[in-house]
Amino acid sequence: MLDMLRHVLLTLRDSHAFDHISVVSSDQDVLRYAQQWGAQALLEEQAGHNPALTAAATYEYQHGTTALLTISADLPLLQVEDVCNLVEIAHQHDVIIAPSQDGTGTNALLTRPPLVLPYRFGINSRYHHQYEAEQRQLRYYCYSSIGLALDIDTIEDINAFQTYDEQDLACCTSSYL
Repeated sequence: MLDMLRHVLLTLRDSHAFDHISVVSSDQDVLRYAQQWGAQALLEEQAGHNPALTAAATYEYQHGTTALLTISADLPLLQVEDVCNLVEIAHQHDVIIAPSQDGTGTNALLTRPPLVLPYRFGINSRYHHQYEAEQRQLRYYCYSSIGLALDIDTIEDINAFQTYDEQDLACCTSSYL
């Protein structure tokens, strides 16, 4: 998992799209590695995924962040182009949702401004995020790419990852697994 986190952090860094990158975790080892890889470490202040993300987003917003990308750490096929496309699309939308491979989850959520809608990660989060955006009359867009869609949660995901030809995906290797 740390190899995938490192890959995601370095991809975000190499996109040159962000003023800074933060990692939220309750795991001190994860935070230490994140700092070594150039990210700001934010200790998880709230129990649970969505409350922890809300607390971190609140911190970022209070420190002047005007747009916020929340992204999964288990995206082994993520490429700089995916990140740049996501950021470019965000210039015309308040919310960008990058769905999981099955189309029901959310692997990345870019909001402008932060906290413009509540985090609803979990089962069917894509639809929950879309609903929240619609209820607030926000302009939203669902952006799909294999780099943002394929997360590693199950054996099936590992099998799907292993079907990609490493030569076609210069960013990725099976060393993650």
